[in-house]
Parts: sequence; C-alpha cells; structure tokens
Amino acid sequence: MIRYLRLYLNFLRFSFSKAMEFRVDFTFRIFMDCMYYAVNIGFFQILFLHTPLIGGWNNEEMLIFVSICLLVDAIHMTVFSSNLWWLPFYINRGDLDFYLIRPVSPLFFLSLREFSANSFVNLIIASGIFIFSLFNYSISFSFLDVFLLLILILNGCFIYYCLQMIMILPVFWTQSTRGFIDLFYSLGLIGERPDRIYKGITRVIFTWIIPFCLISSFPAKIFIDGFDWPTIFHISVVTFIVWNITHFIWRSGLRSYSSASS
Repeated sequence: MIRYLRLYLNFLRFSFSKAMEFRVDFTFRIFMDCMYYAVNIGFFQILFLHTPLIGGWNNEEMLIFVSICLLVDAIHMTVFSSNLWWLPFYINRGDLDFYLIRPVSPLFFLSLREFSANSFVNLIIASGIFIFSLFNYSISFSFLDVFLLLILILNGCFIYYCLQMIMILPVFWTQSTRGFIDLFYSLGLIGERPDRIYKGITRVIFTWIIPFCLISSFPAKIFIDGFDWPTIFHISVVTFIVWNITHFIWRSGLRSYSSASS
C-alpha cells in the first residue's frame, strides 16, 4: 500500500511539472470548465424562474445537487479522465505491453498515471461551489451528514469511473479508436438531472442497469431527505456489481489482447 502511495505521489509531481510547460492550454482548460459550471448552474436558475420545484427539490436543494454533479465531474477530470482518454490507443497500438510488464497493478497505473493539474484548479472551484451550496442550505445538518455525503460523492466518482471503463474496454475486441465512449458521454447527461424525473422502467434502467442516477442524485437525496438504509443498500449493491463487471471485462480483454510483439 505504501509503495502505491509513493508511486502516486511521483505521478502528482510529474503531472504538475508537465502542466507548467503548457501554460496556454492550462489557462484555457480552466476557463472552459468555468464556463461549463456557469452553464449548468444557470440552466436550473432559469427553470426556477418559472417553477418552485424540479423533481421535488427547491432551488436550495437543487443547488446542492448541481454542486455535487460539478464536484464529481471535477474529480473525474482531475484524476481519471486523461488516463482513460489514452487507454484505447495503448490497446490498439500495443503500447499496453509497457504497462503490463511493470511490477504494479496495470489497472492502477493506467487509471491514475496522469493527474490533470489544470483540472485540479477547477476542482478547487467546484469545491467552493459545493461549500457555498451547503452554507446556502437553510435546513440544519450535522458534521456526520456532510461526512456521509462526501463518502457518497467519492463512491459516485468510482461508479462514474467504472461505467466509463465498461464503455472503453470493448476496444479489446472492436479495435475501434474510442470504444463506446461517445455513448458514455451521451448517457452521462442522465446523471445531470434529478433521478425523480425518471419514472417506471426508465427509472429502473437508470438506477440499476446503467446507474448514472446513483452518481449525484442519490448522494443529494440522502443528504436532503435523511439517512435511508434501503438507498444505502442500493448504492452498495450497484457499486459492487459495476466494479466486478469492470474487473471481469478487463481480465477478459487481457486474455484477448494481441501485444505489439504478437
């Protein structure tokens, strides 16, 4: 465990030094993400000019939900996104060989090697929006409520990572340049809306089969409505399932992988 922590600290050191070499790109990405945050917040603010509730949530509650969405996106962009972007190219070109022979978990190395320093600045901004949404919330809450919310947000990031991997890893068999990543980004929009707007079979699909609603909506719902064992159990079961599916596809892909030396 300590060996992996030291390795990740080296990843951080390398990523920040590299980011400082491309300062225009560094600045542009910060600006681009800030615009993304403004559009997402502004979208719901405009809707609340015409209705007092959206999916059962008022403006204060919706701001908490939106801030969680932005925080999950910022964490993913900072920690995982750059790594997963290159994964299909490594598989198709045979560059995956260099990661499979290293004396560490290749999935760890491939998922965490690149730390996006520019997105880290946006993570700070997203964290500020999240803290503001909590201070703006008029109903009292405890430190334990916030702690549980943070745990659920991190779990949501993990689910998001697993779902993206599930969409990317078929490249082992399709040899496409991106796998099904475009489908992933389209489906990801589902998680940017409150889960209560989905009804019937659609809700079942979005909370069990392709569970994007668990990423931000369920953490917000538990924080707003209070601790709920069935919801916690739901999140735990789905997290266990998506991780095992991810791991199974990864192992199956490695068995089908044709290295550069083949």
